[in-house]
Amino acid sequence: MYKLIKNEGKARRGEFVTVHGTVQTPAFMNVATCGAIKGALSAVDLKEIGCQVMLSNTYHLHVRPGDELVRDMGGLHKFTGWSGPILTDSGGFQVFSLASLRKIKEEGVSFQSHVDGRHIFMGPEESMRIQSNLGSTIAMAFDECVENPAKYEYAKQSCERTVRWLERCKAEMQRLNSLPDTVNPNQLLFGINQGCTYDDLRIENMKQIAALDLDGYAIGGLAVGEPKEDMYRIISAVEPHMPENKIRYLMGVGTPGNILEAVYRGVDLFDCVMPSRNARHGHLFTKQGIINLNNRKYERDPLPIDPECSCPTCSHFSRAYIRHLFKSKEMLAMRLCVMHNLYFYNMLMQEIRDSLDCGSFEEYHDKYVDILDRRI
Repeated sequence: MYKLIKNEGKARRGEFVTVHGTVQTPAFMNVATCGAIKGALSAVDLKEIGCQVMLSNTYHLHVRPGDELVRDMGGLHKFTGWSGPILTDSGGFQVFSLASLRKIKEEGVSFQSHVDGRHIFMGPEESMRIQSNLGSTIAMAFDECVENPAKYEYAKQSCERTVRWLERCKAEMQRLNSLPDTVNPNQLLFGINQGCTYDDLRIENMKQIAALDLDGYAIGGLAVGEPKEDMYRIISAVEPHMPENKIRYLMGVGTPGNILEAVYRGVDLFDCVMPSRNARHGHLFTKQGIINLNNRKYERDPLPIDPECSCPTCSHFSRAYIRHLFKSKEMLAMRLCVMHNLYFYNMLMQEIRDSLDCGSFEEYHDKYVDILDRRI
């Protein structure tokens, strides 16, 4: 259940109550694709760096180790050791991005596993059953992720199919939640808004899925290469048609600047692999901008990654030492940097919430929206 506490312009300060805990919003979800953060972070580490929600990947966990194995181990919470809310995506994005040979029909999608080439069929019911086995707090509806740019007529047909699939997802989840042996009988369902960069398709699709009265609503199919101005335009077009009393999630976004702009436009929830992926290559976020530890100027630098940061990495280690770890190909380099970047994102969200609490979000937005994304 989402509770809107206050607004500042379009920006929203709220709480999202789930069976696995209450999420203070706006919030960033830390991406643990296969049940762990790439860069050797565990569920224990996530608690230390201020994570509220862990996001895991339905498709990858279905392929390996198998959702039935996870179910037999008690579900994702017991399997990973994370006790807070978990969101699982539907597998739709991976089906369309990883599977080179796929066939889309009304029933669902046939494709080959990117791991071992075996034949897999996934549709709305299959995605719901996999996510039910995983026992996540929030399950995402199975949708078609269309490439940008796409032809208008195909985008329109895809939107219509996605709505039909969403109706099937809702019916199947209600059935699964009613079973006596379901891992999480309180599993929530989020619908996904699609429509590429066509305002009219986006708005019509949002009206249709809002009518289904789901637990939350996501904007999907953005941050896939289109100009950021297009993304902001679509958010602004869709937002008035999103139910005010339901949580709003912008999928796969993004940079700190993207997040500030999306909160400004009324979004509550975010996820992105970028902070952890960039960290594994020495690209790190600070309150002054983005630094690249591979640069030689950090070879003898005694400062922490960000002098304003109190994460476990910045509290104990210097830029010079972490740069040395990268050059020596030590795994610790990636772990320390991923820990910093995710802590930075979680603290960014805390500062956004604090600024909303005291009515100074617009000032905070204006101060940091350009600084945080610039390269030093």
